[in-house]
Amino acid sequence: MILVDTSVWIEFFRGNDPYFSELKELIEYSEVIVHEVVFGELLQGCKNKTEVSFILEYWENLNTLSSDGSFLLAGKLSFENKHIDKGIGLIDSVLINEVRSKKLQLWTLDKKILKVLDKKEIYTSKGKHVG
Repeated sequence: MILVDTSVWIEFFRGNDPYFSELKELIEYSEVIVHEVVFGELLQGCKNKTEVSFILEYWENLNTLSSDGSFLLAGKLSFENKHIDKGIGLIDSVLINEVRSKKLQLWTLDKKILKVLDKKEIYTSKGKHVG
């Protein structure tokens, strides 16, 4: 399964290829899992109620992960790996922890996160646009 970061979702919702086409295909094949912190970030950036409804519809129809203790574990992971010194905040630490604990791959455009992950933990798009 592929955990998709906020940066990729933004490109998707803007209709920007190759992100739009590839993520659409991954969704159709049920290869995507989403985390509530990512969708929380997306909702935070909404401009109107229509955008909120649109994003929530995706949330309701995709495989999801919730925060169930993940912030606490991510805080510990962040401390142990000095993420804050690398410019990686708590939300990104949550995603890194989820990738590692659930054996997922992360599709992100965030260069700071990409530096911390192992190659096997990074989803590389068909277009090779990883950030």
